[in-house]
Amino acid sequence: MRKLVLFSIILSVVMASCSSPKRQMESGNYDAAITKAVEKLRKKRDDTKNIDILEQSYKIALEKDNERIRLLKMEGNARNWDEIYLIYKKMHDRQSLVRTVIPLKSGSRTVDFPYVDYMEEMITAKNKAADYYYAHGMELMENGTKESYRQAYDEFVRAKEYVGDYENIDRMIEEARYLGISRVLVKVDNRSHINFPPEFKSDLLALDLPRLDRGWVEYHTKQIDEDTQFDYIVSVIIKAVMVSPDNTFQRDSLIKREIEDGYQYVLDDNGNVMKDSTGNDIKIKKYKEVQCALIESVQTKECRIDGEVEIVSVNPAKVIKKDPISADSYFEHISARAIGDMEALLPQQRAKTEAEPVPFPSDIEMVIKCSEALKMGIRRAMEQNRRFIQ
Repeated sequence: MRKLVLFSIILSVVMASCSSPKRQMESGNYDAAITKAVEKLRKKRDDTKNIDILEQSYKIALEKDNERIRLLKMEGNARNWDEIYLIYKKMHDRQSLVRTVIPLKSGSRTVDFPYVDYMEEMITAKNKAADYYYAHGMELMENGTKESYRQAYDEFVRAKEYVGDYENIDRMIEEARYLGISRVLVKVDNRSHINFPPEFKSDLLALDLPRLDRGWVEYHTKQIDEDTQFDYIVSVIIKAVMVSPDNTFQRDSLIKREIEDGYQYVLDDNGNVMKDSTGNDIKIKKYKEVQCALIESVQTKECRIDGEVEIVSVNPAKVIKKDPISADSYFEHISARAIGDMEALLPQQRAKTEAEPVPFPSDIEMVIKCSEALKMGIRRAMEQNRRFIQ
């Protein structure tokens, strides 16, 4: 209800800038008509048309607000005090706005609006609204659910906004916040035959988890303290790690290429050297074919990791979602030797002849190399399934 009243006030102000005072009044938007009429009267104080519109709109708006307050009080519902306070505040703000242009003269008549002190009623309504929010928050805390704790947090915050110094209000806000948060533990569950080094697991969980945090959800990669209870467990399950043996094979190729081999003169039909227009001898480039055998030694090794990301609710214990993940890493090194004319080789082929065979990476090094690609799969699975963690 509080949001609805605030929205109606904002809407009235916005509407005031979009139409004439008369049209607003005829449409029943009395506060908008008042706002627009006051704007015009600030520029022209003797505008009788807008004085009449202001007078009529103010009277009707005041009657409607007083009727609404009477009804809300008669209902006797404690939750109504918030709306009652907002209506009183609206009446106070409306009165302050109108007082910027009164008294007004409409012909021989003086138009004025009697001043009403709304402060006492506003304070009373505000205190009773705070009482309601505090009491309702305490009721919600008894329900023992995440949703009720979160609602209680909002109620305590509203109570503090209204009175500020409620007994234990800060402690209750903190407690409701703490109990309302869903905490998620992200861990690695290694079910493969490989014993990972500690740095592999820590690197795998370097997922920029704060980016996944939301207002009521926090992600962690370790136990915060012995009293902390987690609501969800996200397990990065490593099911299989396959590392190929060190593999070396030979790849032979014969490379042929034509290269420049000097030049020769161009002769005419009589066997004489031809001249160009400037009198110089005409020469053309000569080419020869060269060839070279390139014997490449190719070293390769591969690694593949298969697993899944499993999201489990702790209470009640339930598997919510499973997504498969996988990653590959590949090692390749090429060295070569050449037999024949090196001029036949392109620069990248020559570079291979300058390389030497290197030691193969260990199985663990190949696994660690997979971690970056595996992290992308983990992060993607967690982002796509955020809706399951509330």
